[in-house]
Amino acid sequence: MARHWLRNIIMLAAVLAMAAGFWWALQPHPVAVDMVDVKRGPMTVTIEEDGETRVKQIYRISAPVAGNVGRSLLEVGDPVKAGETVVATINPVTPPIIDERTRAEARARVDAARAAIAVAEAQAESARAALDLATSEQDRAMRLAKQGTIAESRLESARIDVDVKKAAVQSAEAQVTLRKSELASARAALIQPGDQVLKEPGDDCCYRIRSPADGVVLSLAVKSEQVVQAGVELASVGDPSKLEVVAELLSSDATQVQPGARATITGWGGEPVPAILRRVDPAGFTKVSALGIEEKRVNAILDLDKAEPALGHGFRVRVALETWSEPDVLAVPIAALFRTGGDWTVFVVEDGRAHIRTVTLGRMNNDRAQVLSGLKEGETVITYPGDQVADGVMVEKR
Repeated sequence: MARHWLRNIIMLAAVLAMAAGFWWALQPHPVAVDMVDVKRGPMTVTIEEDGETRVKQIYRISAPVAGNVGRSLLEVGDPVKAGETVVATINPVTPPIIDERTRAEARARVDAARAAIAVAEAQAESARAALDLATSEQDRAMRLAKQGTIAESRLESARIDVDVKKAAVQSAEAQVTLRKSELASARAALIQPGDQVLKEPGDDCCYRIRSPADGVVLSLAVKSEQVVQAGVELASVGDPSKLEVVAELLSSDATQVQPGARATITGWGGEPVPAILRRVDPAGFTKVSALGIEEKRVNAILDLDKAEPALGHGFRVRVALETWSEPDVLAVPIAALFRTGGDWTVFVVEDGRAHIRTVTLGRMNNDRAQVLSGLKEGETVITYPGDQVADGVMVEKR
């Protein structure tokens, strides 16, 4: 009899436990969610774009003449001093190889120049002989004039004839010098690559280009020895302690900022660096985005508040330009907002339940949105609401 009652009691307890379990399972349970309180505080709206550092004044050095640039002894980053450091050395271009016909023509010009020298020397010798004769005639005329045998006009004529003959000698000697120069020019046309050329005393073999400013070498366009034409860039120098940042803004964003706007430079591997907008270029340009969309961009130039030694020329940075800032704003996290129709809405937690509420927003940034109406300071909202959260659903803080 006792065993029968014990079995019944155990069975009844099992049935009650199962019924309690079903009842508990059918009861609504709170949904675990993330919650934050709506607070007041400072808020800043920024435009963020990629930027690049660059030296404010870059001196690009180009070849003033065509020639053979010697191998550079400098490396990128080496210090340079204005007017002292030799950045590049340009040597004369090696003459081209002469073909047989050109060589024969040059040899013929050499022979002709030699013959012209012989003619000029003969003419000079003739002029000197005529001068000697005129000088003798002058001396004779002077002796006769002292004796009163000839007229004064005869003596004057002898003097003039000597002057004429002296001028003729000078002209003949100049002709000899000219013909010798023509011979040297004709011989120069026969010079082949690798021939030794006699140089005049004081001749400089090359053209040395010196740095126009103090700083460091930023780039070397020509490192090895090679022939370059006039105007070819050889190197660039600048002072990396004087940096600026250039950011390419969308033309629609560029209209929202003015010179003097504050900015923050990040994403370069160090602490954020404050900066100030110096200017926005008056002309834009077209740039194709990574998605293949043509965009109108405008360069914005910023100055760093303080020099950052770790930053250099051509470093990639992230620029955040302030377009609006207020010290005391009621704001809600962006993660709490979602669209219902055409309105912005949030889930507000009241008495452990989620209630949907429409809000009116003002300014927005990447993290928060300004609340103009619909929420009060201290109210709790749900961030990142999932599909289990609905109006009236019980919720609990995760």
